[in-house]
Amino acid sequence: MNSTVETHEVVNQSPPLSGINLFTSDPALAALVEGIPNAVIDQLVAHGQVWGTPETFELGRIANASPPVLKPFDPNGARIDVAEFHPAWHALMRRSIAAGVHSSTWDATDAESSVRSLARAARLFMTVQAEAGHLGPISATNAAVAALAHAPDLAGQWLPKIRSRQYDSAARPMQDKKGVTLGVALAEKQAGSDLAATSTRAEDGRDGTWRITGHKWFVSAPMSDAFVILAKTRDGLSCFLMPRFLPGGRRNAIRLMRLKDKLGNRSNATAEIEIDGATGFLVGEIGRGLAAIQDMVTLTRLDCTVGSAGLIRIALAEAVHHARHREAFGDILLEQPLMNRVLADMALDAVAAAALAFRLAESYDRASNDPAEAAFARLMTPAAKYWIGKIAPALIAEAMECLGGNGYVEESRLPRLYREAPVNAIWEGPGNIMCLEVMRVMRKSSEPLEAVLATIEDALGGTAKSTLNVLRAAAAVALADEGSARVLTEQLAMTVAAASLRRRFPSVIADAFVETRLGKPWRSTYGMLDSRFDATAFINYICPAV
Repeated sequence: MNSTVETHEVVNQSPPLSGINLFTSDPALAALVEGIPNAVIDQLVAHGQVWGTPETFELGRIANASPPVLKPFDPNGARIDVAEFHPAWHALMRRSIAAGVHSSTWDATDAESSVRSLARAARLFMTVQAEAGHLGPISATNAAVAALAHAPDLAGQWLPKIRSRQYDSAARPMQDKKGVTLGVALAEKQAGSDLAATSTRAEDGRDGTWRITGHKWFVSAPMSDAFVILAKTRDGLSCFLMPRFLPGGRRNAIRLMRLKDKLGNRSNATAEIEIDGATGFLVGEIGRGLAAIQDMVTLTRLDCTVGSAGLIRIALAEAVHHARHREAFGDILLEQPLMNRVLADMALDAVAAAALAFRLAESYDRASNDPAEAAFARLMTPAAKYWIGKIAPALIAEAMECLGGNGYVEESRLPRLYREAPVNAIWEGPGNIMCLEVMRVMRKSSEPLEAVLATIEDALGGTAKSTLNVLRAAAAVALADEGSARVLTEQLAMTVAAASLRRRFPSVIADAFVETRLGKPWRSTYGMLDSRFDATAFINYICPAV
């Protein structure tokens, strides 16, 4: 007996969200970079086109479905310590490096020279929406250059290869490569965020090099060409650059013990390593390792902030896109009051997160010429990373719920985004560390808080008085009771986010954010937006139909 079984026709499904320009489809992003040179805007438009293609999104999917594999030995039994990546990973790395996401902070064009941090933040914000994992080595390379500034001779050797826009994944010495990337090896089993507890040791080789011995528990991007590493010397904790290969081709004494099986960030290799007398080069002053890495850590925290905002943006865009095409109970999902209100409420957090992240990037560009902006950056870097990192998982979970079962299965992009979201909150200091950093900055000087309050007053005008009083009171309480520092840190972040919204967007958006986030008691779910606000207008403004 012959029979043909045909399934019913599949209807009422949203088409894939791809084939979009991640810049031109995002009015909020355009508003946040308004005023920068037209030549830079043109580059951002081109970047958004490349990273929003179906091909690029597919590369991101494949890279995460095919995580790296540890190859400790070659077929003959020789030690090679290689993390082997899928070609999709290399394709993503090639695109990011060609766009300069790994180094444009240090190699800006003339048009970009005064807005280098802001322009790079825009590229990072778009890139993370397609695939976040490969940005581990990209971000580490950009940040590590700040540490190399403490060792001009080393910087002179490495910077030309770092600034190269050619991706070279070959395992060979820096001198023989077209371009290089840098990694960071700080965390240890017993230390975690307490870097002063580092047990890795360095002995002076008396020939301009040091011999490093120890164990690093969480090394992102172990295929990098060199690592910024902390080790203890007789004179205290010091910073070193430890290359993977030495001149002449000999492997440095670094062994990959295992690759971490992580919740997310699965396309990126993260290794546990043993170091057995590896050659390293001193970075900065002996015994002042924490000072040498401070700027590096700060730049990484900025990337975590921008990266979280980018993940939030693409999750919101997925949810709105689905709701525009999905029909339920006889009506388009977006037009139904509860879903409409939920999406608008999510959109407020998404645009506020982006506004705060980009305001922070602006302060980095202005810091060298404006002490108030430098002070603003010192206080708001940990505060912004704290708040945006905290809201990302909750908002992405809500976006997944908007899609229902379609959002929960692995064919959707949202499970990957949800698994990715916690890493930026943890990387370079989890929540409590960020709050302790806020307190450290405030104890050192009153200038940063005053700079932040001046920014808020300037943006919010007459409505700022009570808000400023709340922040001053929260600061006084936190200085007396460190256990309350999370209250202050969150209030700082949300208030500066509101001020940043007022600078760049219609006042009704900032008003809605202030009323729902600062003017009412804490709430734990989305959809609490008051009916006085036009939810549909919010959604269409922040996520126009594509």
